[in-house]
Amino acid sequence: MFKNRIHAGQMLAEKLAAVKVDNLRLLAVPRGGVVVAAPIALKLQCSIGVLITRKIGHPLNPEVAFGAVMPDGSAVWDQAVATKFSIDQARLNELVLAEYTEIKRRLRVYTGNDRPPPVTGQTVVIVDDGIATGYTIRAAVQWLKTLEPEKIIIAVPVASPDVIEWLIAQVDAVVCLLQPVKFVAVGMYYEEFSQTTDAEVLDILQR
Repeated sequence: MFKNRIHAGQMLAEKLAAVKVDNLRLLAVPRGGVVVAAPIALKLQCSIGVLITRKIGHPLNPEVAFGAVMPDGSAVWDQAVATKFSIDQARLNELVLAEYTEIKRRLRVYTGNDRPPPVTGQTVVIVDDGIATGYTIRAAVQWLKTLEPEKIIIAVPVASPDVIEWLIAQVDAVVCLLQPVKFVAVGMYYEEFSQTTDAEVLDILQR
């Protein structure tokens, strides 16, 4: 159990400090992942970039992803779910466009432009406050590989064991502090897990 995202980031920072990383590019997943990344950036003496992906919410539960949109507007989704719930291509295109628009908005707010971060030839460390279904992180990893980074490292305080097992086979290293067998939801493993605001994210990125 973590006190809050800062506490989780401090614990992750200690683990990452032991991993030899050259040509580091620290990318946090907003909003909560930026708070977790702050102590890591201090420990590793680097800046924080942002990796903004957006999930496509399940028709019965928007909090559960059945697809994901990447920073360049490309998208993946579970076609079986789309078929089962009669979500046709036109509706999927609408969902993807809505999430891509939000990605570009957040990129402009956080970085001043709407271009994805350059990562070619760099060791990319992706930080989030936790991973539940893993749909967006899986899509993000596959997308990042097309940009040809030197290495990809995932750093999260808590995640489902199934997701971690998949990630270990796909990336160069995974640092995860908790892998509960009966995973419930990311927020269950924090004493304080309030929603992070754009203002908080901007403050951290500017500092």
